[in-house]
Amino acid sequence: MGVAIRLLLLPLMAVAFCGYGVAGRSHFHKKPPRGGSSGGRHRGGKEGSVVSSPAVPPADDDTQPVPPPPVGIVPSDPATPVQPAEPCVFDVRAYGAIGDGSTDDTQAFREAWKSACAADAAVLLVPSDGTFTITTTTFSGPCKPGLVFQVDGVLMPPDGPDCWPASDNRRQWVVFSNLDGLTLRGAGTIEGNGEEWWNLPCKPHRGPNGSTLRGPCDSPTLVRFFMSRNLVVEGLRVENSPEFHFRFDGCSDVRVDGLYISSPANSPNTDGIHVENTERVGIYNSRISNGDDCISIGTGSYDVDIQNITCGPGHGISIGSLGVHNSQACVSNVTVRNAVIRNSDNGLRIKTWQGGMGAVSGIAFADVVMENVRNCIIVDQYYCLDKRCMNQSTAVHVTDVSYANVRGSYDTRSAPIHFACSDTVPCTNITMSEVELLPASGELVDDPFCWSAYGTQQTLTIPPVTCLQDGLPEALLDNPDLKCR
Repeated sequence: MGVAIRLLLLPLMAVAFCGYGVAGRSHFHKKPPRGGSSGGRHRGGKEGSVVSSPAVPPADDDTQPVPPPPVGIVPSDPATPVQPAEPCVFDVRAYGAIGDGSTDDTQAFREAWKSACAADAAVLLVPSDGTFTITTTTFSGPCKPGLVFQVDGVLMPPDGPDCWPASDNRRQWVVFSNLDGLTLRGAGTIEGNGEEWWNLPCKPHRGPNGSTLRGPCDSPTLVRFFMSRNLVVEGLRVENSPEFHFRFDGCSDVRVDGLYISSPANSPNTDGIHVENTERVGIYNSRISNGDDCISIGTGSYDVDIQNITCGPGHGISIGSLGVHNSQACVSNVTVRNAVIRNSDNGLRIKTWQGGMGAVSGIAFADVVMENVRNCIIVDQYYCLDKRCMNQSTAVHVTDVSYANVRGSYDTRSAPIHFACSDTVPCTNITMSEVELLPASGELVDDPFCWSAYGTQQTLTIPPVTCLQDGLPEALLDNPDLKCR
C-alpha cells in the first residue's frame, strides 16, 4: 500500500517514517493525534569498533572436506553484502514537543519513548533546532533491541529548585532503568541548570584553611542508569549538573566514550562519572572539569578500564569513598591509563572510612601526567568530611595497588605522595616504578608520608618513597572481614 493511500486512511494522524527505501522495512507507526508529521533518519553518532576475526589456520592433509549447505540454504554472495535495515526515527516534535526552552515537553518525551521502546532498532530523536525542558522522568524497559536516545539539540531540567515540581524526585532527573542495549549519544548538549542548586545554604562549600562549611542536601543527579546492561554513552556535551553528572548503579557492560563534561571548579558534589555496583565498564576519550571527582568508583565495582581521560579542575580520579557507616565495600580490577590531570585538588586517590570492611584490590595506575596537582598520589583510610570522626579498629583493606610512569608537577602545599593507612588493617603490596613528581613552583617537597603502608619501589622514584615497609603484617592473614567475592 503506497504512502498516499495510507495518509488518506489516516487523515488525523501523523506518520513516522521508518526505513524508507530499504527492502522489507517500509512500515508506519501511529503517533498521538496532537503531533504533527515528522520524519528523519539517524544523524550523528560514531561508528562502532571493528573486531577482526583471527586468521583461519590451514587445513591438515587429512581434514575432511566441508559438506555443502543443506538444500534450500544459499550462501551469501560476499560481493553484495546484505544492507542493515535503517532505524525507525521517533522525533519528539512529532509527539508535541515544542523545544522553545520554556515549555514543559515531558509528556511528549514520554510518549515518544513509549513508541520507540516498542520498535526494533528505534531512534528517539531530540532534534538539533530546539531546547527541550523536561521534569523528572524514568525511561524504563524492557525495550526492543537496538534502541538509541539521540540528543542533537539541548535537553535540560527546570531552572533550579524553585522551578522544580513539588511532586518530583529531588534526587534524580533523567533515569534509564531496566534496559538492555541502550545507546545514549548525539552532537547536542545536556544542560543541568545547576547554579541555583549549588547555592543552597545546606550545600557543602569550601571554607577557610581547607575547611568545609555546611552539609549535603537533596539535589538531583543529572543522568542515572539503573539495573541495565550493554550500555553505550558517547559523544555528548554535559554541563552544570546540580549534583553528579552521570551515575551508573547496578549495571554491567558499559562503554562511555567521547564525552565532554563541564561544571565550575567550585560547584559542590558535581562528580563527572560515578560507578557503583557495576561491572565491566570502559570509560574512554573524555574531558571532565568539575567541582568534585572527575571519575569516582564506588563499592561493588569490578573490571573498570579508564583510558585517555583529561581531568581538571576537580578532585581527580577516586576510588571511594568506601566503608561509610561501618559497611562492607569491595572494589577490584580497576585500571587507569593514559590520563592527564590538571590543576586538581587530588590526582589518583583511594579513600575509605574507618570502621568499614572488605577490600580494594587489583588497582593499576599507569602513564599518568600531573600538572600542578595537590595530593598527586594519595591513599586515605581516615577519610572524614568534617575531620571529627572517631578512630575505629576496622577498615577496608587496600592491597595490590601499582603506580607506573606517573610524572608531572605538584602544588607544594602538600607532599605529592601520601599513604595514610589503618593501624589494624595496613595497606599492602603497593608498588611504584617510574614515578617522577616535581614542584610546579617553589622548593622541592621531598618527604612523602607513609603510615602503616607496605610495598616496594621497583625503580627509584622522585621524590624517593623510602617510608614504605617491607613484607606483609601478620594481622592481615586469614581475616574474614577483608574478604570480598
